[in-house]
Amino acid sequence: MSQSLESDDVVGVITQQIESRYGMTLNELRASVTAAPAADPGAATLVRWYGHLTDAQDALTRAEDTLVEELGAAPGELDDPAMALAHQVNTAVSVRDGRAMVVRYLLDGNAPGNRTAWSGPSRTAAPAPAIQTTPLARPAATVVPVRGVVR
Repeated sequence: MSQSLESDDVVGVITQQIESRYGMTLNELRASVTAAPAADPGAATLVRWYGHLTDAQDALTRAEDTLVEELGAAPGELDDPAMALAHQVNTAVSVRDGRAMVVRYLLDGNAPGNRTAWSGPSRTAAPAPAIQTTPLARPAATVVPVRGVVR
């Protein structure tokens, strides 16, 4: 049961981060993304993955509830059905945590390779190199005869 509270905290913290980042409630953000999905592709992607996260959280809660019912019905040593339910809970936790990582990545505009979460200057222009570089001069290739090849 304590895992459910922790699980809900994960989604709650991410919800607060999204609302803080965009300066609006999650429902307002969903409505704006639905009205104009191309206006901010990063927000559209974030809302989609947040939906995946909440779906995974719901599946985790159901799996935990089923396991608790099974454990309450047959106290004592875990039998095969209870172990199977425990594995389902572990899988649901992994799925939820993976989706939470994606949402956190999308929220982090400084994450390596993340180009969807922030609205900065044009992303198509490559930044100038930090120092001036010149290509290395390569020596001219010498012709080496290859045995068995007629030229």
